[in-house]
Amino acid sequence: MGVPGSGLAKGLAVTLRTMTRRAQTVQYPDAQPELPPRTRGVIGLFEENCTVCMLCARECPDWCIYIDSHKETVPAAVPGGRERSRNVLDRFAIDFALCMYCGICIEVCPFDALFWSPEFEYAETDIQELTHERDKLREWMWTVPEPPALDPAAEEPKEIVAARKTAEKLAAQQAQEQQKEEGA
Repeated sequence: MGVPGSGLAKGLAVTLRTMTRRAQTVQYPDAQPELPPRTRGVIGLFEENCTVCMLCARECPDWCIYIDSHKETVPAAVPGGRERSRNVLDRFAIDFALCMYCGICIEVCPFDALFWSPEFEYAETDIQELTHERDKLREWMWTVPEPPALDPAAEEPKEIVAARKTAEKLAAQQAQEQQKEEGA
């Protein structure tokens, strides 16, 4: 056994040693943390892309996404065409008290209407206030960072290649028509 009180002396020695060192802890409210790019904070809604397909709500394992919509009739695009109906978003809300931040809703959205925002300061004093409606989700879209740049060595997406070919064909046709008009 050791000398009585040696544990207390060791503890005081550690305390005195650490008191003279500079603190490594960053005090959060005073200094904002350096977040890595593409940090998962909250989910932002780009409402213009939402077609109310309900995939996000159906695939959510926590059932924390609430969507309400109604059908609206769209007039025919061309004379003699038929009217179409489309879904119009009435309510889009996420209950962040239930959300487990898995990102499944973002992954399954076929129209890129949901994004990760690095915003993480949304604490509430009442748990019922953690259900954020589409207005708040839309505000968080402005904090979503730009996607990373494409690799310059990567091949172009097939959609861009097809669009370029179509544009070149149209430009060639217009040039031929102009030449015909000038020659006539």
